[in-house]
Amino acid sequence: STIWAGRGRSLNSVGSSIGPASLGMEPQASASRGGVALISFAAVDVHREPAVRRAGSGDVPALAGMLARAFLDDPVACWAWRPPALRPRALERFQAIRLGQLLAGEEVWTAEDHSCAALWAPPGGWKSSLLADVALAPCFGHPRLLARMPLVAAGWLGLERRHPPAPLHYYLAVLGTDPPCQGRGLGSRLLAPVLEQCDRDGVGAYLESSNEGKANRQGGIGAYLECSRESNISFYERFGFKVIEEHKLPCGPMMWRMWRDPPSLTK
Repeated sequence: STIWAGRGRSLNSVGSSIGPASLGMEPQASASRGGVALISFAAVDVHREPAVRRAGSGDVPALAGMLARAFLDDPVACWAWRPPALRPRALERFQAIRLGQLLAGEEVWTAEDHSCAALWAPPGGWKSSLLADVALAPCFGHPRLLARMPLVAAGWLGLERRHPPAPLHYYLAVLGTDPPCQGRGLGSRLLAPVLEQCDRDGVGAYLESSNEGKANRQGGIGAYLECSRESNISFYERFGFKVIEEHKLPCGPMMWRMWRDPPSLTK
């Protein structure tokens, strides 16, 4: 059973656009059928672990700070914001802006104590608009970051060009846990609401990770993300994700794209 709460939603909903992200989460075992994880999570004692719910605008400051801490040493963050002294503030501002863009899609999930968050775009809501891209420019407003902005923008646009336009899919933009809270299975619990929705509706899932592979995307809706740590591939494989392509950022780290079919397509 699960302890997350939130109303259901239709797959034809369209949310705000978002951009690439990386992630760092801890593995959590799950049952499988035909090599694909069945997203049926064991109940957790609510007295020991925070409940999971949809996030609102009031959660943005706390979640932006937490995600900045979670990705402070992430390869993509280090590539985008090289000066270590400037990275925490720039990252927090970046995450706050992206949270605001994604909240309209109603698939931003948080632990009640803001120790972990999963930021999804619903089917049809992943593509970034020019207005959304321009809104992120202030994250590079410091004089020491301005020269880096064209390279980062090129990397951002390159990732978006590689994003599969079809079939419809959920896009996992960010999955992050506060460093002191990692290793407790929070990442697995934050993935549960949307992946269970994917399984109920026969929908797939898509993301980026490291090894090449092929995925059956016929008749399914996926979930997508950009991952910059090869060590995270095994975490997503536990939930049925498969690597379909690797992608190198310009003068930067490698990222990996992954797709997840619902169990109904893998039987």
